Amino acid sequence: MKNVLLLIHDDAGEEARFQAALDLVRATSGHLTCLDIVEAPGLLGADYMMAGAEIALLTDARNREAANRERLEARLAVEDIAWDWTNATGDIAGLLKAEAGLADIIVLNTLFADHEPPDMRAIVSDVVMRAGKPILAVPAQVRCLDADGQALIAWNGAPAIAETLRAVTPLLALAQDVTIVEIGKTDGPPAEDAAAYLSRHGIHARIDRDVRPGTVADALLAACRDRRPAYCVIGAYGHSRLRERMIGGVTRQMLGQSPVPLLLGH
Repeated sequence: MKNVLLLIHDDAGEEARFQAALDLVRATSGHLTCLDIVEAPGLLGADYMMAGAEIALLTDARNREAANRERLEARLAVEDIAWDWTNATGDIAGLLKAEAGLADIIVLNTLFADHEPPDMRAIVSDVVMRAGKPILAVPAQVRCLDADGQALIAWNGAPAIAETLRAVTPLLALAQDVTIVEIGKTDGPPAEDAAAYLSRHGIHARIDRDVRPGTVADALLAACRDRRPAYCVIGAYGHSRLRERMIGGVTRQMLGQSPVPLLLGH
């Protein structure tokens, strides 16, 4: 996981993303690609002529991002990592997908407090489904990623978590402790199969079965609060995103409430 794609955007979660991405790149001796996105405001007409108010908003957004770039590039200049920078204007999710071809992982956020823009839960949902890459979603209040710490894997046997587990195995190999927690009904191979897979990569994971009352999401959130892992690995959207929005869903609730960084894949 040496090619790390980081969203650069002047918002409430940027510092959390930035610090976690630096930690990830250091831990893997990797390379950081900073994708600086200016969101295009308003709607473009059929003739692609923007109204005066929209032009003013876009100019203001570009000025903010230019100042933001100056601050962050000054910080990157004194960091002992390899990095590059790309500027883009448009839809955040679409641009991340377009730039993700050679990325191993994308660093974003969980939902911001008070639902501040941009809608990070929607962005993560789109990117994880469309880009085919694992996403590190960092709560806005977090300021580090301890790659050497404890990793928690939420196992239900579904294809999404199996695919995510395979994708993030290089990061799990850095963890001092890996726990596979099985909550509720397993829809596929048991946790023992996941542990056996990891053991072939030199990762010796423990298995816990959580029997707390309540929903799977409630139990997983409680496990994250109690155990305080460095991050939690989950498979994103076992059901369709529309169904998840209608009935809730583990992915949606974790992106809204997780106290720890999430590693998601699909």
